[in-house]
Amino acid sequence: MERTTRFKALVVEKTPEKQFVREIRERSLSDLEEGELVVRVHYSSLNYKDALSATGHPGVTRQFPHTPGIDAAGEVVSCASGAFTPGEKVLVTGYDLGMETDGGFGQYIRIPASWALKLPEGLTLRESMVLGTAGFTAALSVMKLQRAGVRPEDGDVLVTGSTGGVGSIAVSILSQAGYRVTASTGKMAEADYLRGLGAAAVIHRDEVSAGADKALLPERWAGAVDVVGDTTLAAVLKSTKYGGTVTCCGLVGSPELPLNVYPFILRSVSLVGVDSVQASHEIRQEVWTRLGAAWKPARLLEVVKECNLQGLEAMIPTILKGAIKGRIVINLLDS
Repeated sequence: MERTTRFKALVVEKTPEKQFVREIRERSLSDLEEGELVVRVHYSSLNYKDALSATGHPGVTRQFPHTPGIDAAGEVVSCASGAFTPGEKVLVTGYDLGMETDGGFGQYIRIPASWALKLPEGLTLRESMVLGTAGFTAALSVMKLQRAGVRPEDGDVLVTGSTGGVGSIAVSILSQAGYRVTASTGKMAEADYLRGLGAAAVIHRDEVSAGADKALLPERWAGAVDVVGDTTLAAVLKSTKYGGTVTCCGLVGSPELPLNVYPFILRSVSLVGVDSVQASHEIRQEVWTRLGAAWKPARLLEVVKECNLQGLEAMIPTILKGAIKGRIVINLLDS
């Protein structure tokens, strides 16, 4: 593959006035960072973190010009380390992709070979990006609940922020694994959507956070997947049953956690952190194998929006406003 090969990419540029502008440009492989593995990207996905990178959030990206996209799936063009062969289908999520390393909103990426996984059986490249980082995070959260001993017969499992990417997939995986899922959302108009994913009950987020200032709340949840943080997570912990487990993987509400120690020392509740960026290669393989098999969220894969690079401009502010339902897949072959 010639280093002069031209391709299209969404590029974010920082102006002298410290404003951030986005445009689709032609780039060449010589513009990309060094790495053993070159992948022709077929699909990517839009995540909240991508929108932050695309608007210049310094907590995600500091070096510009830059191409966002923390997810990518496609075919290997070349691999200097020999870990992959040309034509092999791979997916990449996490690590530094789309943060300081040019990411999946370009038709080619060049990365360390250790960042990539062979596409698991049971998934197409497009399906892997319907899942993407959101699916990996949701599945990792469910796996941690199971390993903590939360069983379907223990009672309801709560999913907060349930219409978002992580929440939607968590609802689907949990229901397919036999759990009775309660989905919490601020968008009650989407109750039918959530029931279609497998939620047994749908409640307003205000019901979850009511009484969050109290020392403890009545025991309600055997476990929970939280993407919100702040008073929502505090209330969830205060209302989790004795010995239950809550996973935390997001901060849609706030990174703060206004909480006392009572859920931990009086009810033996566990709070388990979930990080998708630096997860080990072994964990990634295990989670993605499950996502291609028993945990493949068939119902969710039918409810997905697709756009090309040109369509991203309208989607980025929409996801920042929390107005996206489910998942957005970017088709790089149609860009």
